[in-house]
Amino acid sequence: MMKNAAVAACAVILVAAFARGARAELTGVDVATRADVGTSGYEKIVGIAHFQVDPKDPRNAVVVDLDKAPINAKGRVEFTADIYILKPKNAGASNDVALVDVLNRGNKIALNFNRAGRAGNDPKTDADLGDGFLMQQGYTIVWIGWEFDVRRQNNAMGIAAPIAKGVSGIVHGDFIPNNRNPEQNVGDLAGYTAVDPTGPDSSLTVRDGIFGAPQAIARDKWSLRGNTVVMPSGFEPGKTYQLSYRVSDPPVAGVGMLAFRDAAAWVRHAPDALATARYTYAFGESQSGRFLREFLYDGCNTDEKGRPVFDLVWAHIAGAGKISLNERFAEPTSLTMFTSANFPFANDAMRDPISGRTEGLLNNPHTHGNEPKTFYTNTAVEYWGGGRSAALLHTTPDGRSDLKLPANERIYFLTGSQHSPAAFPPTKTTGQQLTNPVNYWWPMRALMVAADNWVRKGIEPPASQVPRIADRTLVPEDQVAFPEIRGVQSPKIIEHGRTNGTPIPLPVPQVGPDGNELAGIRTPEVAVPVATYTGWNFRNESVGGTNQLVTLMGSTIPLPKTKAAKIAAKDPRPSLEERYASHEAYIDATAKVADALIKAGYVLARDRSEIMKRAEDEWAAAAK
Repeated sequence: MMKNAAVAACAVILVAAFARGARAELTGVDVATRADVGTSGYEKIVGIAHFQVDPKDPRNAVVVDLDKAPINAKGRVEFTADIYILKPKNAGASNDVALVDVLNRGNKIALNFNRAGRAGNDPKTDADLGDGFLMQQGYTIVWIGWEFDVRRQNNAMGIAAPIAKGVSGIVHGDFIPNNRNPEQNVGDLAGYTAVDPTGPDSSLTVRDGIFGAPQAIARDKWSLRGNTVVMPSGFEPGKTYQLSYRVSDPPVAGVGMLAFRDAAAWVRHAPDALATARYTYAFGESQSGRFLREFLYDGCNTDEKGRPVFDLVWAHIAGAGKISLNERFAEPTSLTMFTSANFPFANDAMRDPISGRTEGLLNNPHTHGNEPKTFYTNTAVEYWGGGRSAALLHTTPDGRSDLKLPANERIYFLTGSQHSPAAFPPTKTTGQQLTNPVNYWWPMRALMVAADNWVRKGIEPPASQVPRIADRTLVPEDQVAFPEIRGVQSPKIIEHGRTNGTPIPLPVPQVGPDGNELAGIRTPEVAVPVATYTGWNFRNESVGGTNQLVTLMGSTIPLPKTKAAKIAAKDPRPSLEERYASHEAYIDATAKVADALIKAGYVLARDRSEIMKRAEDEWAAAAK
């Protein structure tokens, strides 16, 4: 045992020294673990990556407060980040692509393509890799810590960011309790410690709704412990509270973008890197999708040497939002509900009627060329709820005209789905309606294949699928024709997002007589429905705030089973009995939709059997 431990320790030192010889801003990796993953033919490499960046380089100077971070003898800012690599042991099994997955609150996301579940955070066995979808194609998968406020538990990954020395100011964190518990943890402020928890700069306010007028809560009514606020009388469910306090020497949060950039550049350009690839793709989901939109806007797809970093950037379920990262007192954990969508929304430059600025996500003073191919995928949640206004990706900033998308961009609306698919069968949790289980991973897997073919083989991916103003499948919120269903609130009361206090447009997908949306990638669940599926769900009475949305949740509203039940409920939607002559007719209709999607490239033939199984399960549940 002692001999083996010594050999392992030497291996760590040698690998680290070898990696530090690479000509990249990632200067070295201290490897802690190198092990096979089951019998998959893959190995994992886990360790700590070291970085040095020049704060005077214009490509780094975009990072807020980088000039206030400590520097070493060479005038460089140093920091470290967790790194995790899955790669084929046999180079011949590689497709020469590194999929660099943006961690979401420290957790790995990309193995969702494999249907791997939570075990994908630290795969050890073949089962942890799900069905092996990405491995069968030969991807190397790379993760690098980028978020400073991540708790390193359950294999979550983060970054040790440098501090902005001498900087002081007030941080603010919102939270909406679901219960009256006297203690509430304010996750948005997890990375900050109050200079004086009892000082005059510490305050707590409460308001009705996201944009209500704040009312101060007397200082003797509450106390602060870390980022947990304690109020013995309890909090009121559904109200919006804001905790504020003074901090000093905050982290330079924007270095997370440089770590992500330089880790990818290391893999792509350093011949002695621990993993190498000719092509690099970035994938991010939700928080990490918003990270990628900020990454692009800040010009980070060009490294310090002026080279391109990613061939493809795929921002999933980010809407038109960006992230609170490259700013002083950043709060990357925050959902920034109703405030994350801010101009520019689309890739191309255009004029914003609110600010008067003219720029685009890939055309602004920060960018340095090297535009990647871009994929944007969004659910109904990003079109409807949380102010993320996904339609502004493909309309003018005033939401009144469709855009002609550039050749290097594809946008796909995953019709009728919620932010992350709920478990099937759906249940009722904090919403007024059942959760939404529409499974968008079937089209996501097909789009992954299409994206790869686009980059490596020059094969055009399937056409963008979005609702459009021109054909009235995209309309202003107040013109949506959602049916009046007993016990279901109208979505016309949903708040618009705001930028600097000004509401931004909220064009939404139009719906048919059953309440299901008409445009986008309509999987069989939506095209051959047993329910109405939405991208919104209002909070129920048990958690308060019944006119507000449950964050990122959609709805399942079952169709009436029979015509008689429909009439009794005064439900305007066609019943199952009226829609489908029999179980066989329902299954035949499902098969036709699935086959059409396969032919068009929006679903893989290998996934057809699972889609048909879900249809059988849905029918069985609906017919009970």
